[in-house]
Amino acid sequence: MDPIVGKYIGAGLAALGMGLAAIGVGNIFGNFLSGARRNPSAADGQFTRALIGAALAEGLGIFSFVVVIFLLFVV
Repeated sequence: MDPIVGKYIGAGLAALGMGLAAIGVGNIFGNFLSGARRNPSAADGQFTRALIGAALAEGLGIFSFVVVIFLLFVV
């Protein structure tokens, strides 16, 4: 196998992290909205935690993007 093919396969596998981060953010806010509909009085206290969780998930997605760029253009 040509080494360049392995580089593209590795970058493609690393790119899965971006899609999985998007799924994680959707899951966080979907569960937040479900909980907010059940108990609207507690929604304000949980919104900050939902934003922190979404920021952490997006941070992992951005880290995955950096790994992809590193694999494609540096290695």
